[in-house]
Amino acid sequence: MVDTAQRSTALKKTGTPATPAVDTGPVMVAGHPGAPTVNIAALNRQLLGTWADVRVLARELTARPDLHRIEGQSMTEHRDRVLAQLKILAANGHVHRAFPKDLGGSDDHGGNIAGFEELVTADPSLQIKAGVQWGLFGAAVLHLGTKKHHDAYLPGIMTLETPGVFAMTETGHGSDVASIGTTATYDPSTREFVIHTPFRAAWKDYLGNAARDGVAAVLFAQLITQGVNHGVHAFWLPLRDETGAFLPGIGGEDDGLKGGLNGIDNGRLHFDQVRIPRENLLNRYGDVAVDGKYSSAIASPGRRFFTMLGTLVQGRVSLDGAATQASAMALTIAITYGSQRRQFTAGSDTDEEVILDYQRHQRRLLPRLATTYAQTFAHDQFLVKFDQVFSGTADTDDDRQDLETLAAALKPLSTWHALDTLQEAREACGGAGFLAENRLVGLRADLDVYATFEGDNNVLLQLVAKRLLTDYSRKFAHAGTGVLARYVVAQAADRAYHGTGLRTLAQAVSDFGSTARSVGALRETNVQRELLTDRVETMIGEIAGKLRPAAKLPAKEAAALFNSHQDALIEAARSHGELLQWEAFTQAVETTEDEGNRQVLTWLRDLFGLGLVEKHLAWYLINGRLSAQRAQSVTAYIDRIIARLRPHATDLVDAFGYSQDHLRSSIASGAEKDRQDEARDYYRTLRASGQAPAPEKAPKKK
Repeated sequence: MVDTAQRSTALKKTGTPATPAVDTGPVMVAGHPGAPTVNIAALNRQLLGTWADVRVLARELTARPDLHRIEGQSMTEHRDRVLAQLKILAANGHVHRAFPKDLGGSDDHGGNIAGFEELVTADPSLQIKAGVQWGLFGAAVLHLGTKKHHDAYLPGIMTLETPGVFAMTETGHGSDVASIGTTATYDPSTREFVIHTPFRAAWKDYLGNAARDGVAAVLFAQLITQGVNHGVHAFWLPLRDETGAFLPGIGGEDDGLKGGLNGIDNGRLHFDQVRIPRENLLNRYGDVAVDGKYSSAIASPGRRFFTMLGTLVQGRVSLDGAATQASAMALTIAITYGSQRRQFTAGSDTDEEVILDYQRHQRRLLPRLATTYAQTFAHDQFLVKFDQVFSGTADTDDDRQDLETLAAALKPLSTWHALDTLQEAREACGGAGFLAENRLVGLRADLDVYATFEGDNNVLLQLVAKRLLTDYSRKFAHAGTGVLARYVVAQAADRAYHGTGLRTLAQAVSDFGSTARSVGALRETNVQRELLTDRVETMIGEIAGKLRPAAKLPAKEAAALFNSHQDALIEAARSHGELLQWEAFTQAVETTEDEGNRQVLTWLRDLFGLGLVEKHLAWYLINGRLSAQRAQSVTAYIDRIIARLRPHATDLVDAFGYSQDHLRSSIASGAEKDRQDEARDYYRTLRASGQAPAPEKAPKKK
């Protein structure tokens, strides 16, 4: 098949040449003269990102058999094993990077997350339980407490001498933390806070380490003093004595067997007038004096609340990375298997076809591979921003808001993508994919909850949409090159929706002549950017116009108006997240030095970008952004890109850098190739011997 469309050399908005094309010839198999080749080692280093060395060390650790999950263990056995594995991590120091240097850490916040999210390859239960101990419980003390709390509590947290609970979520309130029911009422006569759960829905629930292992908690409760509720604050709360029994006034239950992550002892906690010293308030952002007077350097209760919660954003950061890792593992397994497994004699009377050569199989896996690459590059930029905020090099209110918006935009996309990819990879591997030994079903079960913890995905996207609306109304943002660096998209005052670039996309079919010529503009980097940016801008602009009357309506009517557009808001936020990923992918392409890698990554980026256009094709047609001819060319060119990428599929998953010690999947070990080679050799020898039985249906004479 010949692709006659050419990439233009039009200047991008930065004034630099657009990504060049070297793909004007026929689809060429690997090894064909002139075909690009993938430098796997260089691509692997690029995918490992900013903290590549940390990830390499982490993978050496996660290759250890004593950190691996054992399929088929009972819940109790699995919990015991994961707790023992946490002790290995503590002794190794793998989980201490974010803690202060004077306590044995290294103040490396980005490297800490990079190493931590690699634990998903060993066992997601290990990753999440470690996250509870050091990423939530320990981080809450670190970021919400002061020096006295650090000195008193962090050493025991770091060594695992003090296993802990992050007690925020309640049975009745998950994502709406501001409305939790547990109270902490200050009693000046005894200089104590009284912790109480006034009703059943206020029980703390779904808490890792709560059912069995936790001996203390960072508890989130409504701080009440002198008759005033100052909102949610965090407290240090001892839970159990040295025998493992609950302390007086504290009770709890085991959440029991879950749909996944059963190496974690999730449980419930409730409190009946439990008293703790005034000093147990983690008082970095708010304090209570001996006489009960409340004080805070942050006057606004709302800003104070979001500042406190913002310090704990690393949970969402790590889930974005871990979900992307899980997608990469799933695709490595499925594409490796698909490149070896044979089925049906489509083009030969004797040899069966490799299933990855079937177009439908490629369509199932390669677009998901493109998305996983986009997420990998976006996550690394996200992690850099996180490190800048938490290291203090970029720690303004705007920086923190940008980080929170990024987390709320990217975590939903990566966790949903992981679930979709794991399921598709499972199906693409047939019955073999359903065997626990091949990891896919176990990973799918464990990652299921990623879509709802650390913030329900739909709620997070609604937060993103509200931020987009705010910035739209203030005209702060301008969409263009480097969207990920600005984090928000808004309509530019000097740019119409059908501005330069988009007007040409809606021209009549007669202006283009053929589908091949229609492809040309769609392959242009700037055109893809325009299409994706315009969709976000237009959706936000339309919603903003429809919600404008809300400012003058009574609260109930305003809420009803907002609710009537909630679905559109979430869809706009999702498209914004997709744009961020596309921008990160494009920046990665433009900084790739190896020519072969740059060409293959360009095709992969185009597959991702045009895949988004194809996914939202109805919107582009309805809103006049694409002609019918152009719409047809999108799918046609996607099929063409996939054919070009097919010879490089195994190289692209090998570049993720997982060994069999990480995958632990027999169908990705080469065993399938051995089986297929044995079968082909058998039939070849049988035919050569002349002893092969004749088929009942004789082949037609040619």
